[in-house]
Amino acid sequence: DGIKNGNETDKDCGGSCPACANGLKCGVNADCQSIVCKANVCAVPTCSDGVKNQGEAGLDCGGPCPACGGQYGVPGQSCNGGLDCGGVSCCQSLLVPGGTFPMGRSVGGSDAYAGGGSDELPEHNATVADYYLDTFEVTVGRFRKFVAAFNGTPPAVGAGAHPLIANSGWQAGWNALLAASQAALISNLKLCGGNETWTDAPGANETYAISCVSWYEAAAFCAWDGGRMPTLAEWEYASAGGSDNRLYPWGATDPSVTKTLANDVYSDDSPFIAVGSHPTGNGKWGHRDLAGGMWEWNLDWYDANWYSGAGKACSNCANLNQSSGRVIRGGGWGSDAYGLRAALRTYGAPANRLEAVGLRCSRSVP
Repeated sequence: DGIKNGNETDKDCGGSCPACANGLKCGVNADCQSIVCKANVCAVPTCSDGVKNQGEAGLDCGGPCPACGGQYGVPGQSCNGGLDCGGVSCCQSLLVPGGTFPMGRSVGGSDAYAGGGSDELPEHNATVADYYLDTFEVTVGRFRKFVAAFNGTPPAVGAGAHPLIANSGWQAGWNALLAASQAALISNLKLCGGNETWTDAPGANETYAISCVSWYEAAAFCAWDGGRMPTLAEWEYASAGGSDNRLYPWGATDPSVTKTLANDVYSDDSPFIAVGSHPTGNGKWGHRDLAGGMWEWNLDWYDANWYSGAGKACSNCANLNQSSGRVIRGGGWGSDAYGLRAALRTYGAPANRLEAVGLRCSRSVP
């Protein structure tokens, strides 16, 4: 039709591609994965041989499919051209099978912890649908692709929304809270007193987790990359291993005793560490650095009473009632055992940028 849908010779959405969610164009990306447009969302067909190669209906990578595993079929454009994180694409996302789990901290259960915060109580059932969660925290290299494409234009209203949560996408009122230009965005990334991981030129930092990003920049990145911010419940579900109700993403082992589980105060205690460097601390579904590394922004606004009020026993919900801060989770490179727990949540003003706060994106199942 004369309108380029990323790769007109491969798959055509049947109309103008701007209808595709978040402006993600259909075609074939650098990872040899064919992308089709389904219900105005770029999605991927199932492999005809039952093994997920995500490109069966279009291009085949020319080798065995199992290497693709449960990787999300539409990896974000932040890895166009390829970015390697220890032999795995830095943009890999892994499926998290949805379900119901005991959210919050138990008293006497597997995730009980003496001295835990009162906002972690009462433990209550929460339900999440299937979703994909990035394997790694967003790296400097991935964020660099976003910066290179940024010209001050904010995401479209509604971009990065959770499909089951109304009004969870980008809002026009946030536009003024993004940098007005690429130069301003770069300047913002260097406002953390020397411990920020951003560098103006590519170098050794490319596989370090990006830091010093505001919540608005994190949300804009995820929307641009074809994803969205994880909800409070989604994040805890992945970290606690769902119904396993783990104390830490790896289980119950004390990180102050076994010092190979995370980039934390007991081990590296540094922002300048490659993501995924502590595989013994992986979560149930293979996600890395869910504890330590960088604290991670969540979609929800913080409410100390959320677990005893509207958030109790809810399904695919998020707290969108504005408060003093957005939730951050997972502990950072300077955190101790208390801060690394799956049930712990704290918050930061969304315009703030901190040396130990970064992000990872969720992606809805097509």
